[in-house]
Amino acid sequence: MAKKSITVGALQMGGGAPVTIQSMTNTNTADVEATRAQIARLENAGCDIVRVAVPDTAAARAIAALKETAQIPIVADIHFDYRLALEAVAAGADKIRLNPGNIGTAERVRDVARACRERGVPIRIGVNGGSLEREILARHGGVTPEALVESALGHVRLLNQFDFDDICISAKASDVRLTVLAYRLLAERTDYPLHLGVTEAGTEYMGLVKSAAGIGALLIDGIGDTVRISLTAEPEREVRAALALLGALGLRKTGPEVISCPTCGRTQINLIGIANEVEKRLEGMKRPITVAVMGCAVNGPGEASRADYGIAGGRGEGVLFKGGKVLRKVPMEQLVDALIDLIERDER
Repeated sequence: MAKKSITVGALQMGGGAPVTIQSMTNTNTADVEATRAQIARLENAGCDIVRVAVPDTAAARAIAALKETAQIPIVADIHFDYRLALEAVAAGADKIRLNPGNIGTAERVRDVARACRERGVPIRIGVNGGSLEREILARHGGVTPEALVESALGHVRLLNQFDFDDICISAKASDVRLTVLAYRLLAERTDYPLHLGVTEAGTEYMGLVKSAAGIGALLIDGIGDTVRISLTAEPEREVRAALALLGALGLRKTGPEVISCPTCGRTQINLIGIANEVEKRLEGMKRPITVAVMGCAVNGPGEASRADYGIAGGRGEGVLFKGGKVLRKVPMEQLVDALIDLIERDER
């Protein structure tokens, strides 16, 4: 994780702070009611930081109204027009995301840096493989990890020129391997907090695979301070996926984790259906527990001995266990109910 840290609203990013989860609204930002409703859904899903598109002045000014009800920091996403960054800062944005290279002259960058410095608003330098400067592309022969890093660090120097150092960096591409290599280079060459993501990752299934591969590889190496899993799906799905990824890596524990074995020729129960039912019935529970759904009553409790609770199926009946210890046999049709009842009793 980054040595430097920034403060986004009430959250610390970098400097050893826990990895945060981000997503982005897909409403018209100027439609305050619709955007407020979506931010509330993201908060309920577990989002830590939300970004909103700022394509015009109305969207920038709407941030003030959004801040009245939002419980999490709001990031203004700025492209091309530096005046929108100034409007968003004035409206109370907690952070600005921009590419200093596409907002015009050095004087414009200076004005944004000054406004952000005066209000304590950090800037995320957002570099994407699809928007690199022509001279950098020519120098590197296309989009490469080195090209992404050169662009990002060039923008850092530009902000530093104007006495601004409250910076977070992202360097994303749709190519997973390229993205991972770029972030590894950034982690070697800078101490700024890093915002991880695989951009344009795709629809939910493929986007999850690509994001887990890229973001997961970096987080395991201790690289990254905040994440967004970009999906062509509702933003809440991004947050749930990020929570699941951080949970799988042991970086966050916010609710039940269901572990289940793959089906095989020994399975004598509808393991797929039962596992899905257990997962659905545990939705919304906040206690960080591990729940096992195993297909073999003989080996199940032993293989899932690290689970807090579990069930293992057999022919016509299964076993209910807790902490690796079998409690009793249960008829198959009552097995899921028995498991949920046990968990809920302990909740009380």
